[in-house]
Amino acid sequence: MSILRVTGLGKSFGIMELFHDVQFSVAGGERVGFVGANGAGKTTLMRCLLGQEEYDAGTVQLDSAATIGYVEQQAQLGTGTLYDEFKTAFQDILDLGERKRAMEKEIAQGASEEALATYSRLVERFEHLEGYDYESRIRKIAFGLGFTDEDFTHSVEHLSGGQKTRVCLAKALLREPDFLFLDEPTNHLDIGMIEWLEGFLTSYRGGVLLISHDRFFLDRVATRIVELDHHTVTSYEGNYSYFLRVRTDRRTALESAWAKQQEHIRQTEEYIRKYKAGIKSKQARGRQSQLNRLERIVLPPEAAAFDFFAFHTPTECAQRVAELEDVSVDFDGYTVFSHLSLLVRRGDGVAIVGPNGAGKTTLLRLLIGELESPTGRVKIGSRVKIGYFSQQHEGLHMEQTVLNEIVYEFGCDEEQARKYLGAFLFRGDDVYRRIGDLSGGEQSRLAFLKLMLTGANFLVLDEPTNHLDIPAKEAVEEALMAFPGTFIAVSHDRYFLNKVANCTMELAAGVLTEYDGNYSYYREKKALAEATAAEAAAATAVRTQNRPSEEKKSVVHARTGSAKNSATAGISEARREEMAARAEAEIAMAEAELRMLEQEMNDPALQSDPEKSQQMAAAYAAKEQEIAARYETWAEITGD
Repeated sequence: MSILRVTGLGKSFGIMELFHDVQFSVAGGERVGFVGANGAGKTTLMRCLLGQEEYDAGTVQLDSAATIGYVEQQAQLGTGTLYDEFKTAFQDILDLGERKRAMEKEIAQGASEEALATYSRLVERFEHLEGYDYESRIRKIAFGLGFTDEDFTHSVEHLSGGQKTRVCLAKALLREPDFLFLDEPTNHLDIGMIEWLEGFLTSYRGGVLLISHDRFFLDRVATRIVELDHHTVTSYEGNYSYFLRVRTDRRTALESAWAKQQEHIRQTEEYIRKYKAGIKSKQARGRQSQLNRLERIVLPPEAAAFDFFAFHTPTECAQRVAELEDVSVDFDGYTVFSHLSLLVRRGDGVAIVGPNGAGKTTLLRLLIGELESPTGRVKIGSRVKIGYFSQQHEGLHMEQTVLNEIVYEFGCDEEQARKYLGAFLFRGDDVYRRIGDLSGGEQSRLAFLKLMLTGANFLVLDEPTNHLDIPAKEAVEEALMAFPGTFIAVSHDRYFLNKVANCTMELAAGVLTEYDGNYSYYREKKALAEATAAEAAAATAVRTQNRPSEEKKSVVHARTGSAKNSATAGISEARREEMAARAEAEIAMAEAELRMLEQEMNDPALQSDPEKSQQMAAAYAAKEQEIAARYETWAEITGD
């Protein structure tokens, strides 16, 4: 088994130290999450491990035979079709295949024993690399990440940024390397794809090193967290939630030890001052020597965090804040959704979830009046003042400084402006920076602060945590939790939604379904509904199997009889492979969900609640039945 070992790694840019004395190791099956604020050096550290960036000190040891897959934040692709791009991941196999075919032609015309031996070794190598299966592997991974057969013929030049990220992710996963290096792999993925990726990685046999600000993803995937903070790393065995608890406990213990040491130092110094010239001067000098040798406890600076302040209380508004009644949206003949209804009540914190392309942002644009519906109506309640957060930050003045943007727009003095800005992590000289020079995440923070200061009592938020690091996300969460008005948010950030939302609405396939709780509540209820449906399907299958023999024969013949009458008759081989790959991906996802349920069942907090424990046991049994049913479907498709 290959092991990656990092010892004493250090890196500086001029006089600016990025990190020093970085030490950790990663073995197969371990999944290490790198966390830290933007600018801490996470991506540079990963590039040092990959050999793409020189480091100043230390060593990186990795078996020369180990294979590595890397997904960076900025996708770099060719100019061919999507399928051609996927095939580049197997260039060595393709080259071997060409050599194999060329030798087969030579052998057909007669060949020496040496040529036959060479051909035998070539075939052995080709089979070792699973050269006959690379096309099915492409389909399995591609379909799991949302691509279709039709997409394979499209040029990668015309793909969106999110699609390009998925292509790079698929290429890294295709070869199942010994180590996967993933830099923000969940960017541009919707929740369904993120969950598929979680299932894939949790069963991955190689080592995984990933940089992510997606805390829910880190909770599901990471077996260890390495925090890069104040130029050094600290390792925590466990997922993100465990890391948070242990880091807090360590900080509390360190502060307690520091306080005790400070009191000891104070008392010792007082003794020395009192007796340094008296009859106890010898003892005083001894204590001074002890004090000089004392290893002082150093408290690291507190992490940047939200400083609570009270927002201006928005004006009261109607109980029914916003309503969509029987609305529809079409773009160039394509129906996004039709005859959809929604009600937002005063005080609600509504989360809108669903796959990419379902129409979530379109729904928000209907609410704020940017789009009109040919059916139904949009009704905004009386005295409702809408504040809209878009991902483009159109309301920022790029030539203005951060401080002046707040002072001039909201008529406050510099002290008050600094207080607001400090809450969103703009401190010290940061307030004098030009807005156009800020990063995307910094601009998002400023745009969100301005939104909170407008006095709006209904916030409409489109991906408010995109591009934010974890401290910034926590600032936004705390601000929303302190906000006394109403909001509706489209987001793929499940940790964020869990914290701030009290109502979750899923928009999928043109249908809006409401769940009266946060994201975890929504997932639990949806899983139970799916499990109930699977249990009903399994019961139907059992009843079918127990029918009289003649009836059973006709049913079997209808399902698995001749190709003429088969459920998959008339389907092309390529389409059949796509269906099989999708079925395999669904099985993998269901098995990953089963493992997650198993972990939750082992939670002592759950075991102490008989009702929830019983519900979870039922969900687990239903998930097992669902997996069995999915295997039956797969068998029907493949004929196995």
